[in-house]
Amino acid sequence: MEQQQQQQQAEAARNAKESLDMAFQMSNILDTGLDRHTLSLLVALCDRGVNPESLAALVREFSPPSPAAPNSAAASTAPGTPSAAAIPKESIFHHRLRPQP
Repeated sequence: MEQQQQQQQAEAARNAKESLDMAFQMSNILDTGLDRHTLSLLVALCDRGVNPESLAALVREFSPPSPAAPNSAAASTAPGTPSAAAIPKESIFHHRLRPQP
């Protein structure tokens, strides 16, 4: 019984590692700038029920601006996804918690 439980835990750990590896590869392809540790924390928060859209807004707000070529944002936006210009500038945080420009 205990051996079966250990095998199940080992299989779950392998699946989690494979999932994280795949998410990290996609993150690199999309050039998100997220390292593996940060990505694993974000995935863990989502697994615990945190709203992924709220997490994405936090990551965008606290990430340094990326040097993008002109018109690259419009070209990389998927249909139905708001462009960067459509995302409101208001913060979900109290103004004292926002990084100062």
